[in-house]
Amino acid sequence: MEDLTKNLEISNLKIGAVNIDAAEMCSFKLNALIRDLVKRGFKEFNLHNVSGQRYIGAGLSGNIVFKVHGIPGNDLGIFMNGPNMYVYGNVQDGCGNTMNDGLIVVYGNAGDVVGYSMRGGKIFIRGDVGYRAGIHMKGYRTAPALVIGGRAGDFLGEYMAGGVILLLGLDENAQREVKFAGTGMHGGVIYVRGEITHFGKGAKREKINENDLQLIHKLAKQFCALFNFDFDKVMEQEFIKIVPVSHRPYGKLYT
Repeated sequence: MEDLTKNLEISNLKIGAVNIDAAEMCSFKLNALIRDLVKRGFKEFNLHNVSGQRYIGAGLSGNIVFKVHGIPGNDLGIFMNGPNMYVYGNVQDGCGNTMNDGLIVVYGNAGDVVGYSMRGGKIFIRGDVGYRAGIHMKGYRTAPALVIGGRAGDFLGEYMAGGVILLLGLDENAQREVKFAGTGMHGGVIYVRGEITHFGKGAKREKINENDLQLIHKLAKQFCALFNFDFDKVMEQEFIKIVPVSHRPYGKLYT
C-alpha cells in the first residue's frame, strides 16, 4: 500500500502539526492522507495550494485545526463534528454542509448553499455568499450560527428550521438587497443589518428585543475580532429581524 505520508514536512511531532502541499493531489488522495494522519494523532494541518479539492475535513471529530491556503472545493467541512477551519481564500458551494459542531472561518467569499442543513457550530464569512445560504439550517440541542460580512444571494434562510443567520452587508460599494429571505422558514431567526423589503412566503418582520441585541452583539464581536472590523462602526446601523409566520408554513398545502 502506498505510504501517503511520504515526503511530508512534519513541523512538530509533539503538537501534531503537518504541512501538506495539495497541488498534485486529487480530492480522494488528500482526504485519505488527512484521515490517516488524524488516526496517527496529528491535530494541526496547514494545507497549501488547495485548488478545488472537495470534502476537506469530512466527518472529522475532535480538537483539530485546519489552515487552508487556496480555494477548497464543494462541501468543505461536511458532517464535521468539532474541528476549526480557517480558509485564507474563497470557498466553493456547500461549505459547512450538515456540520454538527466546530468552526469555519472564510477570509474571502463563499458560493451557494453555505451552511446547508448545518445542525451546530459556527461559520463566519468575511465577504459575500451565493444563493440559498443557510437553507434547511436546523436547531435541536444546539443553535448553529452563520455570519455573513458582505452580501447574500436570494433565498437566504430558505426552509430554515433553527439556528441564527446574521447578514451584515458591509460592502457599501455594491449593495444589493437579498430577495425572498426566509422563504418557507419554520424555525430559527435571521438578522439583517440595514433594510430589507423582499420577504419570502412564510416569513415576517418582528421587532428586535434585548435578547436579540445580546445575540447580535455576541456574533458581531466575534466577526469583528476575526476580520479586524470596528465593532462600534458595524453597530451604528440598525438591524431587522425575520422570523417564521408559522412552524408549519405549508401545513394546509396537502389537506
